[in-house]
Amino acid sequence: MKYRANIFLMASIIASISLTCISGQYKAKADTNPTCPTIKEQPFKLTRIAKDTYVRKGLHQIFTPQNLAAIANIGFIIGKTSIAVIDTGGSYCDGKRFLSAIREISDKPIGYVINTHTHPDHTFGNQAFKAENPVFIGHENLPRAMADKGPLYLNNLKRLVGEKAMADTKIIQPTKTVSDTMTIELGNKQLILQAYKTAHTDHDLTVYDPKTKIIWAGDLLFAERIPVIDGSLLGWQKVMDQLAKIPAKYVVPGHGGPLLKWPEALAPQKAYLKTLTKDLRTIIQKDGTMLEAQSGAGQSQKKAWVLFDQSNPRNASTGFAELEWE
Repeated sequence: MKYRANIFLMASIIASISLTCISGQYKAKADTNPTCPTIKEQPFKLTRIAKDTYVRKGLHQIFTPQNLAAIANIGFIIGKTSIAVIDTGGSYCDGKRFLSAIREISDKPIGYVINTHTHPDHTFGNQAFKAENPVFIGHENLPRAMADKGPLYLNNLKRLVGEKAMADTKIIQPTKTVSDTMTIELGNKQLILQAYKTAHTDHDLTVYDPKTKIIWAGDLLFAERIPVIDGSLLGWQKVMDQLAKIPAKYVVPGHGGPLLKWPEALAPQKAYLKTLTKDLRTIIQKDGTMLEAQSGAGQSQKKAWVLFDQSNPRNASTGFAELEWE
């Protein structure tokens, strides 16, 4: 992967040491679409993390009717001529609130909607942006993943979040795909998109902004909330080594943050996946069962992660199935 040499860090980031919020938060106006429920206790908030760069931090929750599936980090970058949106939220209603928040800040055309992978908390807001006529971009495997898994995800979210909250949510396929790397133009800046081999999923994509030295990792990086394996336990660890070579200084993870130091932010996830791998191999070597793996593997990491009990058993099962045939 090649990156331009003459890149500089935005003064707004240099001025901030804490990295938690550079300029403040922006609240979107209430959504007037009658199909979308109003959730007063969870207003849509944007955090400005660099010049013309904003993030909505997702909630550390499972899907519920109260959160509109707004559990993932989503954001956007404003260029001289257009805007790039990076993931769109977990429902049409979540995406609608996101678009409303963007329009309070800029009226520039939305040139691109980039989906980092197919999981519904990152892609089910796409429908809210369709009328903007952007180029929808994803990994070359994303169309197949959306076709295979999208209907199941949608049915599950209608059950978990509710028919009203998921009303008008549709599966929107990418119109452009990335097989290796791709550079897109926003006028005064370029964004570098990178596709990866199987890791968190088999269709992960990152977005790198050389001007701000911020990488948008999608769910290739979890912070605070426990990682979820939907691809390969071993593959994910290899991809993290590849990610660490990107000359970024900050990262927006798919969950947590929303802005962390890079590559230091990789350390907790590396520790968890390494521990899980070691524990699973020990259980397998002793002819242990998957049930034993679900209850025993990774337990020393429990205090480090939110929602550990909800996702660690699944991770152990996925990893067990992968490692038992090494």
